[in-house]
Amino acid sequence: MGDRIEKLIGRLAPEPVCDDCLAERLDLGLEEVRQQIHALTGTRSHERTTARCTLCGSSKIGTRRIGR
Repeated sequence: MGDRIEKLIGRLAPEPVCDDCLAERLDLGLEEVRQQIHALTGTRSHERTTARCTLCGSSKIGTRRIGR
């Protein structure tokens, strides 16, 4: 599950994607997505920021890859 989330974020990099879109696109529960995102943002390669989601266009907290 975490790999699928990381791959989707990576394909959209460097643009951010919101949790809701990740859950919808990957057919996962929102809480599952948030748990995996928490693990990813504990690394130097991903960050959480308030920005416009590249998929839905809503301005909300999203995750983006900032490094490799």
